Amino acid sequence: MFRVPSRPPGALYAIGMGCVLALILVAGLAFAGDKARFTADGALIRPSNYREWIFLSSGLGMTYGPNAPASGAPLRFDNVFVNPSSYQAFRRTGRWPDGTVLVLEVRESQSRGSINERGHYQTSIAAIEANVKDSRRFPNGGWAFFDLTPRGEDSPKAVSAVPPGNNCEKCHSTNGAVDNTFVQFYPELIPFAQKFGTYKPGATAPEAQH
Repeated sequence: MFRVPSRPPGALYAIGMGCVLALILVAGLAFAGDKARFTADGALIRPSNYREWIFLSSGLGMTYGPNAPASGAPLRFDNVFVNPSSYQAFRRTGRWPDGTVLVLEVRESQSRGSINERGHYQTSIAAIEANVKDSRRFPNGGWAFFDLTPRGEDSPKAVSAVPPGNNCEKCHSTNGAVDNTFVQFYPELIPFAQKFGTYKPGATAPEAQH
């Protein structure tokens, strides 16, 4: 029989810490390239893996702002994702860093299908939009919106920003709880914004703060 050589406790601790640091390094490298990337002419390179990012929230039939759907229109789901490194930065500071990409995925809904009889579930994609922060690239508030809605084989790999002064920009800059973002609808982030004093007073109904 072969006997496995014993290791002193200090060596085992060092090995364990080395493994932990290696995992942290790998995770950091995985997030290092998740921020907004642009072409030479300033177009946003489409983030193809946004569904692997941090899921912030989902709303059904959201009707805020001038782009609200018409009365009686079918309900749609709004799914919001953010790149992981910016999510971690927000938890540390209550602020969005440059390079932040928030993706809004809008999907149609259906109320009856398969075994479902009452509730709503998500179906096909209706639109995809991105809200991107880059204070040097977008001097007027530091944010810009991009329409990433897929258009089949003709979908471009990079998209130019929606011109400044659009309805999304006006609504977000006026009503966003943090900067120009609707953190009031992201319940897991509200405590961090309040902790660091970046949350605008009155942006959320009192019951949502619980």
